[in-house]
Amino acid sequence: MLKQLLAKLGSGGAMVDTRLDQSVVYPGGMVTGTVHLAGGEVPQEANHVSVALRARVEVESGDNEHAQHLEFNRVRIASAFRLEPRQRYALSFQLPVPWEMPVTLIHGTPLRGMQVLGVATELDIASSLDATDIDPIAVHALPSQQAILDAFVHLGFWFKRADLERGHIRGAAQRLPFYQEIEFAPGPQWMGRVNEVEVTFITDPHGMEVILELDKRRFLGSTDAFLRFHVPHQTATQRNWPAELGQMLQRMLSGGGYFFG
Repeated sequence: MLKQLLAKLGSGGAMVDTRLDQSVVYPGGMVTGTVHLAGGEVPQEANHVSVALRARVEVESGDNEHAQHLEFNRVRIASAFRLEPRQRYALSFQLPVPWEMPVTLIHGTPLRGMQVLGVATELDIASSLDATDIDPIAVHALPSQQAILDAFVHLGFWFKRADLERGHIRGAAQRLPFYQEIEFAPGPQWMGRVNEVEVTFITDPHGMEVILELDKRRFLGSTDAFLRFHVPHQTATQRNWPAELGQMLQRMLSGGGYFFG
């Protein structure tokens, strides 16, 4: 009876350990791995075993902002079964990575502000504390995304940080309950006219919608300017993005936001 009570409280109960085949993925790819389970001191009934992607997002509430952990793309890899004492189990899984997955690596360098992103494993045990495991993953930018990010660096901007905002962008074909903002600070060429540029990718298998927010209030006393355009993955790496984005930013500075095809 004492062992059963302790198992219900999480002591001497089943343990879970997830091992990923790879810790670096691309948007639209797949996370694969194996969930290793070890039975505890007493038999236990497992309701299910699931894996999901987890991200730390910022939530605005009035004038305040707080962080929240969101799980998405949950996949159940085992239904109800009995965990025998000290018995070991291995469950392989495949977890799709959404095309809208936020980017955490730029040319192999971690993007500041994007450290909390990973695979969450849950072993749901009846009448007991659930056993969980969190494994971090990194997400490389797609070549189409990288081409645009590199263009900002070419224009004299530098990566500042990135974060995830809970909510939906009006008019965007967004599926996830949050979106990423990658922030650039201006170099000498743009200093005095631009405070900050935020880049958001809403990506799908065919291409991506790119949404830019230009903050010029600090210097020019005007509202932010917004721009959005769509580009196919197939042709994104063939365009002269430094020239195109430079023209877009100049027009945003002079006339506000607009749509660009």
